[in-house]
Amino acid sequence: MNNKFEQISLKPGFMKHNGGILFRNVSKDEFEFKSTINENHLNNAGITHGGYIAALIDAGSGTSAHRSANNDPCVTISLDLKYIGSSKVGDEILGKTKILKKTKSLIFLFCELRSKDKIIASATGIWKILKAKPSNLGPGG
Repeated sequence: MNNKFEQISLKPGFMKHNGGILFRNVSKDEFEFKSTINENHLNNAGITHGGYIAALIDAGSGTSAHRSANNDPCVTISLDLKYIGSSKVGDEILGKTKILKKTKSLIFLFCELRSKDKIIASATGIWKILKAKPSNLGPGG
């Protein structure tokens, strides 16, 4: 299993626009992702904006769900966040995701964000597995 972090924000979109996210598989049920806080991630108080923390957890956890679903597309059904600590410019944020349960159509997981060994946020979430359509059908199947 490749344990190196890789940039997963390759296509234009929200996460690439906001600096991207590095991701790696740790085991079949555990994943890690990271990002470094830039000035555009801050709120008026000079700490990382809660919306960016939520987006980072959603993107990292969503990728974890996607990988645990044999790369089938997944969409967020529920994401319950707890903001616990803060971070600032230059901090590297590390997310750790653990798949708690996987059914044919749902993935339940837990995620924790840390910086410098202190917890920033935690989350539980549910993702819906969308079965990939054969690519030769074109739009609308």
